[in-house]
Amino acid sequence: MPKQLKVNNSNSDWEDALQLFLSYKKAQGRSDLTIRDYERHISSFFRRYPDCFNDTEKLRKCLIEYLSQPMKPVTYNLRMKNLKAFLNWCVEEGIIPSNPIAKFKPRKTDDRIVEIDIETLQKLLQLPDRKTFAGLRDYALMLLTLDTGIRPKEAFSLLKDHFDFKNLQVVIPSDVAKTRVSRVLPISPVTANAIKKLISSRHPQWDDSVPVFCSVSGKPLNRYRWNERMREYSKQLGVKIRPYDLRHMFALLYLKNGGYELSLQKIMGHTTLEMTKKYVHFTQKDLQEIHAKATPINTLLKQPLNRVGNIKNQNKKKE
Repeated sequence: MPKQLKVNNSNSDWEDALQLFLSYKKAQGRSDLTIRDYERHISSFFRRYPDCFNDTEKLRKCLIEYLSQPMKPVTYNLRMKNLKAFLNWCVEEGIIPSNPIAKFKPRKTDDRIVEIDIETLQKLLQLPDRKTFAGLRDYALMLLTLDTGIRPKEAFSLLKDHFDFKNLQVVIPSDVAKTRVSRVLPISPVTANAIKKLISSRHPQWDDSVPVFCSVSGKPLNRYRWNERMREYSKQLGVKIRPYDLRHMFALLYLKNGGYELSLQKIMGHTTLEMTKKYVHFTQKDLQEIHAKATPINTLLKQPLNRVGNIKNQNKKKE
């Protein structure tokens, strides 16, 4: 039998249970971002329906009403996942008898992969003012993302000691990685040089605890500020580019340039190959061009037949 948690029948019951749930998740080692997401989504529901927690039937009706509202699949999945996790824990602790959404499944989402042309990316890299610390930081962060596919939040937590410039690599520690599994990413010399220049531009009073990608005052960069910076550059370009789009472009170009799926999975920090395959499917339209360059017929016949049009032209000449 699960351990029974004694609570009184008041509207604050869900708040008491939530605090215990959050403490439990912290003890499990969940990230601060995950804890904040739990708190935000769970609190949002119960503040809208404050008196349903101790009434099983009312809780079921409120949950169905809440999740049946018009919303994007991604929003639905976030709300459902966080609420389900909390209510499952409440059942395990004996706080409520059952979870009304225990059998709810996530909705299918369309993978948002944006392909940006090379010329636009080249123009983007020219925009940061590298004469300023902020501009140099933005340039180095863009390079690092396009070079490794690192997640923005992982990059924000990197310290000087995480970079090995001699061996051209950066370590993503387990406590920084989204999957809580450390990984080592190779970096290109141009990326390494940009990051070294950024580090040499730091304020002399900053110690090694200040992240590499920080504000001009030494405070850690966050996703909100980085989104703002990318919006500013997007306005100058006339093309909308989000921070995660740079991660997607790394994956797409890595595959187009001959990188392997399994190595991409390891670099990107994907827990399953299925997550990586979405990039493979996206690049299938390049299959004909790749085949035209790589087919053994080019070697066997000692002449490249790179396009279907070439064959038609040769046939016309014979006629």
